[in-house]
Amino acid sequence: MNDMKDTKDMQNITDNADNESLVEGRNAVREAFRAGQTIDRLYVQDGLRDGPVLDLIRRAKKADALVDYVAKERLDRMSETGRHQGVIAHMAAYEYAEVEDILKKAQDKGEQPFVFLLDEIEDPHNLGAIIRTANLCGAHGVIIPKRRSVGLTATVAKASAGAVSYTPVARVNNLAQTIEDLKKKGLWFVCADMDGTIMYDLDLKGPIGVVIGSEGSGVGRLVREKCDMVASIPMKGDIDSLNASVAAGVLAYEIVRQRLRG
Repeated sequence: MNDMKDTKDMQNITDNADNESLVEGRNAVREAFRAGQTIDRLYVQDGLRDGPVLDLIRRAKKADALVDYVAKERLDRMSETGRHQGVIAHMAAYEYAEVEDILKKAQDKGEQPFVFLLDEIEDPHNLGAIIRTANLCGAHGVIIPKRRSVGLTATVAKASAGAVSYTPVARVNNLAQTIEDLKKKGLWFVCADMDGTIMYDLDLKGPIGVVIGSEGSGVGRLVREKCDMVASIPMKGDIDSLNASVAAGVLAYEIVRQRLRG
C-alpha cells in the first residue's frame, strides 16, 4: 500500500515531530477535525478498524490529510501522554495556501511570478530557512509536495523567523504535474544541480519557478525532466554540495540580480 511506503519514507521526519503539533487520542483528534484545525497527517495503529477509528479516517480524507497506518510501537514512541488510543494527529502550525493564491499575490503586486518548488525537503530547519529566503528575495510563495516532505510544523515556523506569516506555502499531490500546469500559465522552471549550466550563463528573468531538491538525493528525475533549465552553482571547495537552503538562497539572489538589471 502507498500509505505503508510513505510511512517508511517519513520515519525520520515524524519521529522528531514537534510535540506541540501532536494531538493524541480519539476524542481529541475528532475535536481537532471538528474545529477545522489544519491537520497534515493522521497516524492510525495497524489493524484498528472500529467505528470511531473509521470515522476519523473519513474525516482525515475529507480534510485532505494523509493517513499513515503504523505499528503500535511507533505510536508509543511518538506519544507524550501514553494514551493515544491508536490515533495521533500531526497538526500544521499554519494554514496552507493554494497555488492560485501564490499567482494572485504576484498579480496583485504587478510582478512576474517568482516561486520556489521544493522536491522532498525533509529537514524542518531547511524548509523554514527557504521560506525565509523566499520572503526576503521577493518570491511570491513556496510549493511543497504532500508526501515525503516536512509540513508547516512549529519548528519550520520558528526557523522561518516569522516569514511563514507572509509567504504563502501550498501543498500539492504531484510536483511534476504542478510544473506542467504552471508552464501553461507562462512560467519557466530552473532546478539546481551540480551537472547543470553555470547559473551566471542562464537567463533567469521573467516568470520563474526555482526547483530545489532534497538534502540527500537532489531533484528527482521526473521533476528534473519537467524543468526548462538546470543551473549549477560554482563551488571551489573540497566538498561537492551545498545545504539545500543555502543553494536556494544563492540561486534566488542570482535571479534577483538579473531582475534588478532588467
